Amino acid sequence: MLRKFAGIALTVCSMVMATMGMATADENGPSAWPKSIKVGVIPTEGGGESKERFEPLGKHLEKCLGIKVEIVSAADYAGVITAMEHNHIDFAYFGPKSYVEAHEKAKAEPLGMELDVNGNPGYTPIIIVKTGSGIKTIEDARGKTFCFTDPNSTSGCLAPSVVFSRDLKIDPDKYFKEVSFSGSHGASILAVKNGKIDVAATNDLDLGRMVEKGELSVDDVTVIYSANPLPGAPMCGRGDLPESLKAAFAGALMKLNFDKDTLAKLGNGGYAPVDDSNYDIIRYLAKVKAEKAKQK
Repeated sequence: MLRKFAGIALTVCSMVMATMGMATADENGPSAWPKSIKVGVIPTEGGGESKERFEPLGKHLEKCLGIKVEIVSAADYAGVITAMEHNHIDFAYFGPKSYVEAHEKAKAEPLGMELDVNGNPGYTPIIIVKTGSGIKTIEDARGKTFCFTDPNSTSGCLAPSVVFSRDLKIDPDKYFKEVSFSGSHGASILAVKNGKIDVAATNDLDLGRMVEKGELSVDDVTVIYSANPLPGAPMCGRGDLPESLKAAFAGALMKLNFDKDTLAKLGNGGYAPVDDSNYDIIRYLAKVKAEKAKQK
């Protein structure tokens, strides 16, 4: 599948180069670009670690765009959404749910969809426990401690909330001994590994990144539930940025599909073309969650 997207990347890059060539003479050309841009990243691992993971992308963008690129993060997902809403950042790495909110509040536009390490355009929400804990099913988890990641996380909050209320008919606040938010996928995974939390919601992509970093081994935690796959996380740009800059940014993302070293540092399989409609499923899940909340 990655070869398929590599072919798409060549087409997209050619289109971007043509667009830039036509735009140089008008107000939307590179001469109208800012001298530097800021790229915000949601703290999936924790603010500092997420920023560090995306530094190679910043260097790649500088090389492709010819302007300075600064990678920034925030204490939580909402902070990155707010930063784009107030024009404090130009581009951002969002999760699917945080993108939907940024699209509404900050007119964010998706420019590329993250692929998993196998080149698939999506990832899977999972619920994990510490291996050897004796918890093998959701039924076994009754009365245990549970943590979500961030209220704006898709796999760490939205998806499991819908699974609990719609599919399993569970009210987490009543089913578990204690429910908390860890702040990031990395924090949730380590909390389970270290026995601080019994059960946690996360996803296969971030779990794989933690294993790749050596933070834990594949045998440290066990998956007791897997939900339906979600569309990959989008890289986005503010809607009011020059069209040629957004096109060039998208082209630079597609070019990454040929850079295995940078992809290894990012912990993904590259990027694919994306459209806002890819995230309609997230809007549907948010609607289901809201409706179920009203029925409590």
